[in-house]
Amino acid sequence: MNIRKATSLTAALSFVLMLLTSIILFIVPHGRVAYWANWKLWGLTKTDWGDIHINLGFLFLISLLLHIYYNWKPLVAYLKNKAKQLTVFTPEFNVAALITIACIVGTYFSMPPFSWVIDLNGQVKDNGTAKYGEPPYGHAELSSLQIFAKKMNLDLDKSMQMLEAAGYPAANADMSLQAIADQYNRSPQQIYEIFKTAAIVLPSPGKSASLLPEDPQPGTGNLTLDQFCTRHGLDLAKVIQGLAGRGIETSGELTLKEIASRSQTSPTDIYERIKAIVRE
Repeated sequence: MNIRKATSLTAALSFVLMLLTSIILFIVPHGRVAYWANWKLWGLTKTDWGDIHINLGFLFLISLLLHIYYNWKPLVAYLKNKAKQLTVFTPEFNVAALITIACIVGTYFSMPPFSWVIDLNGQVKDNGTAKYGEPPYGHAELSSLQIFAKKMNLDLDKSMQMLEAAGYPAANADMSLQAIADQYNRSPQQIYEIFKTAAIVLPSPGKSASLLPEDPQPGTGNLTLDQFCTRHGLDLAKVIQGLAGRGIETSGELTLKEIASRSQTSPTDIYERIKAIVRE
């Protein structure tokens, strides 16, 4: 066996496969969405693809170093001028360096066409969020059923009864949504859909703000105002009226991001204004 040839082929093959995993990781939804919806491609999860990508990167690096070792003389020849003198800054090297620097600088300063790639990545991931839906909060799938019900203001006993009636009984309230989902080959999102209507524990009058966490949960900005109010048991009409009183005209169909954009502020600021409204 020719080790030199095997090294070059390994470098080429690992590069091609690393390119494939890079494309897949480019289009995969945001992590919180992928884990919540149990996103898979060809039977592999986002974590699986990420792990494969990392190890392919190491394989490519090792094979590339060996490739340089076995092809040192031809590579050195690339750095020689017409007089056969070794010089690093050959015209070809300068062009390669300029292209690389332009890519780094253009990306840092968000200059086209580099910014187009980043914007496309954001759009693809946002489309994934719209398709699969946001989790109620970051890594909700890892919460035990008991903690999840508490955070979502759901009746725990009713939630467990609904799961059992649907054929997905949980052994106990300490099981995480992910564990329940894995047991029945479902996604955490699908498990949640079963008991999401379980007797919501609403606050007493004047205590609506207690349903709002101190900080907005991941993905809150992508919720419409109607969805946001429903999730937290808030009066939509009161919130719209309160925002209007603060100079922010909106409707239940607009997301918090869209409301913030129209008001030239941030989704977090809109969230804080709503908190103030429900405390009134």
